[in-house]
Amino acid sequence: MTVSNPMLQRPMPVKTPTTAPFWDALAEHRVVIQYSPSSQSYVFYPRVRAPRTLADDLEWREISGMGTLYSYTIARRPVGPHFADAVPQFLAIVEWDEGPRFSTELVNVEPDDIVIGMRVKPVFCDYPEHDVTMLRYEPADR
Repeated sequence: MTVSNPMLQRPMPVKTPTTAPFWDALAEHRVVIQYSPSSQSYVFYPRVRAPRTLADDLEWREISGMGTLYSYTIARRPVGPHFADAVPQFLAIVEWDEGPRFSTELVNVEPDDIVIGMRVKPVFCDYPEHDVTMLRYEPADR
């Protein structure tokens, strides 16, 4: 999905050396997150040392991006002035099948169809004018 509206100057994420593999993969419509062999677990958000072990063993691995809706809220008031035309927003936390949780937004869904525990799949929203792709989610049965 390509999203473009020059009138909206919403804040966009800034790629850093630590987060670049995540953002670069999203641009290719893939999801990659870090994996720590020392803790035998996937890790998100991107960081330089593994949580719990502080090991320098993090590696990037591709995941399906599929998950389960862990929590959500419907923001009926804009979360900031740049989002005044984007309400209601379905702000969500998705638990990836690999374990970590990801803060995101649900799209292509009606409020009455949102259910905690429902399966969701990734939607890649491209913002070419900002050279960024955002990861959103929709019901997996679509």
